[in-house]
This record gives sequence, C-alpha cells and structure tokens, in this order.
Amino acid sequence: MDIAIIGWGSLIWDLEILEAQVNPRWQRGVGPTLPLEFSRVSPKRQKALALIVDPDHGTECATSLVVSKRSTLEQAVEDLAARERAPLDRIGYASRGGNWRSTVSGLEPRLEAWFEEQGFSGAVWTDLPGNFQAETGTAFSIAAAVDYLSTLQGTSLLEAKRYIELAPEETMTALRKTLGTEDWWANVPLEPNLEQTS
Repeated sequence: MDIAIIGWGSLIWDLEILEAQVNPRWQRGVGPTLPLEFSRVSPKRQKALALIVDPDHGTECATSLVVSKRSTLEQAVEDLAARERAPLDRIGYASRGGNWRSTVSGLEPRLEAWFEEQGFSGAVWTDLPGNFQAETGTAFSIAAAVDYLSTLQGTSLLEAKRYIELAPEETMTALRKTLGTEDWWANVPLEPNLEQTS
C-alpha cells in the first residue's frame, strides 16, 4: 500500500522517532483540506493549545504528508501512535474504499475524494478529541481561547507561543489570525524548546 501520514502541526517540524519509518521529505500543502483549530488543551504541552481536526470550530486548511515505508495500515498506525505517545485508538486511518476509523464524523467522503485525486491507497493521522470545555469550564470560542492563553505563564506560555508560531503557514486558523492582531501575543518571546507531544 502507498500510505500517507497526514500532518498539520508538530509532526512537520519534528518527525522524531517516526523519521526512520517514512520518507522524511514533507509534501507541503498537498494533503486533504481539513477543518483545523488550536482547540485542545494539551497536558503534554504544559497546557498549551494544540491543533486538532475540529469540524465545529475549525478553519479549512491545507494539510501536508509524508509517505510511510510500511506496507500495512496497522504498521503505520503503530508508528504514528509511538511518535504521538498516544493509544492506538487515537490514530485515525482510512483506506481507499475500505477500513475507516475516526472520532470526527464527515471525513470519509473528503478523504475518498482525496484518495482519487492523489492516488494513495491509505492514510493515517492523529485523531485527538477536543477538550477545551472539559479543561477550562468554558465552551470553546476564539475569544475564550485568547483569554485562556493570556492566563498562561512561564514555560506554559512559551510553549503555547512556540507551538502556534511553528505551525505551517497554511495552517491559518481563526485563532491564529486573531492572535496576529494581539499586541500582548506579539510580545511573548519565541524560544526553542524540546519537542513535546499533543
């Protein structure tokens, strides 16, 4: 099988242990267009906001891909789960006209169309759910996300800044656009840090 690993966030700047199992050259902007937003509070990113597929709040963004060296979807799922340090059921997958798993409804038709266009026989992606309301007690909105980020301090704020700013430019979500107009956000330094997981 020709299996694509779809990425839109930290995978693009740090494949980490996944690098040995893929052709590490990213094909930028040729993955399926997906509704993305920084709407997950990430415990492993020191409570920064992480990108997820979010059909309720997301902006349609181009994604990118690397090609797996694996011959089965199961192997590709295991590889991505190891990189993300996530359980196997938090990795979505699809094969052309066949197997399918995602916590997000409505992705199957657009992936089938993408398979026809790009010629891949399968794809895997990180399939983490939104948790903003559960973590903060407030329903997600752009204003609520900006307010939440403004409460972060120290390394949590630095990690939030780093993660959002290092996301590829094609991942231009509503939150990212809004933060680009916020003076306080512009004044948060962008500092390198060790890669975390979502």
